[in-house]
Amino acid sequence: MTARDELISYINELAVFRGDFTLTSGAKATYYVDLRRVSLDHRTAPLIGLVMTDLISDIPDVAAVGGLTMGADPIAAAILHQAVARGLEYDAFVVRKEPKDHGRGRQVEGPDLAGKRVIVVEDTSTTGGSPLKAIEALKKVGAEIAGVAVVVDRKTGAKRAIEDAGYPYFAAISVDELNV
Repeated sequence: MTARDELISYINELAVFRGDFTLTSGAKATYYVDLRRVSLDHRTAPLIGLVMTDLISDIPDVAAVGGLTMGADPIAAAILHQAVARGLEYDAFVVRKEPKDHGRGRQVEGPDLAGKRVIVVEDTSTTGGSPLKAIEALKKVGAEIAGVAVVVDRKTGAKRAIEDAGYPYFAAISVDELNV
């Protein structure tokens, strides 16, 4: 079984819920994929790192990965650790929903990203709103967006929204591969 197959199995077991849900976008759904159940689990976080590093490793000159807090944070950390094990040098960053109102007032935390190519990551993507919000903040600090990479694409418009905004979109797993 590949790391990707194992990750899909864990997502199905631990993170797929059926019922009536309201998503971040406000849309209603009959299932919910709670990837924090796997991205913060000791068995599956390394698998996410492996699968996502495989997904983005051919994208040239990537300096860092990250996205809008909170869904992207464990994904970026998992990629950072697995990439280092492969000899890749990806840093991680966090994008706050709003700039801090104290300290240095930063919205993007982590290394200096000015002039650097970055991948915006997301756990589950529905509309693409969270990655696009992260991209707005990253452009303000001078980062170059190399693409958006998500663990699970719900196939509800995120790919189109990201690509229409001019960015490559990569998804490790499609909702069609899950037991929803």
